[in-house]
Amino acid sequence: MTHDSDSGLSRRKFVAATGTGIIGTALAGCTGGGDGSGSSGPGTLTSGGSSTVYPIMNTAASYWQGNRPASDTEYWPAADYDIDTDENLADYWGGLYGFEATDSTQPPFKFTVGLSHSGTGVEKVKNGQYDIGNSSGNVEDELPDRDSYEKFVDHVVGVDGQPLVVSQEIADAGLDGITGDQLKNIYKGRVENWQELDSNLPDRDIQVLARVKGSGTRTAFVSNTFGNPEEDTTVDNRYGQNQQLAQAVGQADNAISYLALAFLDTSGLSPISLQWQGTTYAYRDDQNGLDSTAYPLSRDLHCYTWDGTSKKEAAVINMVLHNFGQDTFVGPNNYFKLGARRQQEQKDKLPSQS
Repeated sequence: MTHDSDSGLSRRKFVAATGTGIIGTALAGCTGGGDGSGSSGPGTLTSGGSSTVYPIMNTAASYWQGNRPASDTEYWPAADYDIDTDENLADYWGGLYGFEATDSTQPPFKFTVGLSHSGTGVEKVKNGQYDIGNSSGNVEDELPDRDSYEKFVDHVVGVDGQPLVVSQEIADAGLDGITGDQLKNIYKGRVENWQELDSNLPDRDIQVLARVKGSGTRTAFVSNTFGNPEEDTTVDNRYGQNQQLAQAVGQADNAISYLALAFLDTSGLSPISLQWQGTTYAYRDDQNGLDSTAYPLSRDLHCYTWDGTSKKEAAVINMVLHNFGQDTFVGPNNYFKLGARRQQEQKDKLPSQS
């Protein structure tokens, strides 16, 4: 087998590794064109980067741009969250930071979201090309050569319990989990055939798939697995976005990969458990599910701002951090919502409301 080397809870219900899929990713909304670089017009708030964080922020953008009235209680259930307002959705959240309502379905300012990967997100927010840089890896890991990170403001909006997945044919043949040592050996090229793990599995090469370097999903995986965000791994193919990676695993009959939770409903793949230091973590709803704080492949999902946080940035981030946003943008996209303590820690980073 030839490999290329890389240089360098919630209310959600879980299913067992052999179970069915989960709620699909809500990707409807108003997105930036291409990679979303630069502002698309006067008064526009731009966000972009990680394909893992993208579903959260893109769903938030679709709600913001829709700016539905308070009378639309299915879309904007303000009273359910003890919010006393008759304002449209974006008018309310913008108004908390002094933005005037437009007296129409237009929001106080446009909010667009671009799609690339984490390294791009943190680099472009630093360069002023994005207002909010989305990243599923820590900025220190994404930009390891910087002398200082003090101008980056880290807003954590959710948590991803990064699962391992295999092609459905491998799961159907009986593989429901692997150990941490087996995972390391697979991603170092030391185990190359499925029968090296279990003689009952197909006599096929293991097709090892991964995200590209610069992806926060990859950075988090290698950092959590090997203890080094720049660890070299040995893979057959790398993909720029989680969507592409999930499809590749699903279309193969011999693949393994790590993945963001939001993409597990992709046809043709199955999550498997990971046994790590004596504990088995599986895709299910119990104390050793992927929302466990001890699960070794979990990571925070970040929205970075640069050199402080403007009131325009704060209006949107506050909406996402609120219970309304956690229930509407984070949970339904199959990520773990922040608990009350972490929500308050993140809200404390925002500027004072008007």
